[in-house]
Amino acid sequence: MSGGVDSSAVAALLRAEGHTIVGLTMQLWNQRRLAGHAGMPESVQGRCCSIDDVYDARRVAEKINIPYYVVNHEARFERDVVKPFVSEYLAGRTPIPCSLCNNFLKFDEFLVMARQIGAEKIATGHYARVSYSEESGRWLLQRPVDRAKDQTYFLFGLTQEQLSRTLFPLGGMTKAEVREIARQHGLASAEKPESQEICFVPGGDYKRFIEAYLEEQGEALPDSSGELVATDGATLGEHAGVHNFTVGQRKGLGIATGSPLYVIQINPADHKVVLGKDEELFSKTLRARELNWISVEDVREPMRVSVKIRHRHEPAMAWIQKSCDDEVTGTFDEPQRAITPGQAAVFYDGEIVVGGGWIV
Repeated sequence: MSGGVDSSAVAALLRAEGHTIVGLTMQLWNQRRLAGHAGMPESVQGRCCSIDDVYDARRVAEKINIPYYVVNHEARFERDVVKPFVSEYLAGRTPIPCSLCNNFLKFDEFLVMARQIGAEKIATGHYARVSYSEESGRWLLQRPVDRAKDQTYFLFGLTQEQLSRTLFPLGGMTKAEVREIARQHGLASAEKPESQEICFVPGGDYKRFIEAYLEEQGEALPDSSGELVATDGATLGEHAGVHNFTVGQRKGLGIATGSPLYVIQINPADHKVVLGKDEELFSKTLRARELNWISVEDVREPMRVSVKIRHRHEPAMAWIQKSCDDEVTGTFDEPQRAITPGQAAVFYDGEIVVGGGWIV
């Protein structure tokens, strides 16, 4: 229970259906921890980890009369989500902390806790669907009814064991219907606004967060300053570090030209950031590693799928095939814009998530 309307509505629904449930909130990050470091504000507000959110979740639990506990997993969160987030940006890649959190905490540590208290399953407020295929003998992850809220992109790392013990009660509902359920149950979170920010990065300022975190750790920000270059190799200017950029970025490049320029490529080895025109951002191929397969055991032959290369990307048709044991190559029918290392490539067969991996 995050304290938001979605997980609150799930708790109320399951309680109304007669299930015996326990509400758990995972304390993952102290929002005040970096206050004062590297210009971070003294008072920091956030989602998922704030005291207000814990209070809201507790109020919901009291309203529907279920046991409620807060469990601290800050150490695991820092190890498996925050540290990789920082190191990925410093390496010139653009990470997805929500997927790491799902893989290592919400559907890993959370399931361990469920077993410890004797719970058969876990339920979350994610917009996705899970079912079992008698034909393939595998658990399936499917896109939800409300496409605008589809969160399957962040769930591609779930294993068969995790899916077998997970409920997504909101998969067949729209957001409007979920809010109405919360109102009908008199939940305080019914009108609570959503947050689109990374829960541990206040204001979305990841550059300041990285600097503050390294300062707190007693580490200096690595010097990755270098040249801004054109796609033909011509030097256009200088930059203060590769962690300041992501593929597709237009603003904050530090140079002025007669026509818009975008980040085409980041080369951490020589600290060069390649800039070019919008049309130079398009590519028909990608490589993805650290694969997880859901609807199939493996992909041994070329497979026709649609591929999502970021959360708000509309899946595009492509062929994928194994290029080595833990890598696939994807070839799109049409060039796609800003295929970004560090993001996920998630493969779909219609409504069903085939699997996914990390773009390299």
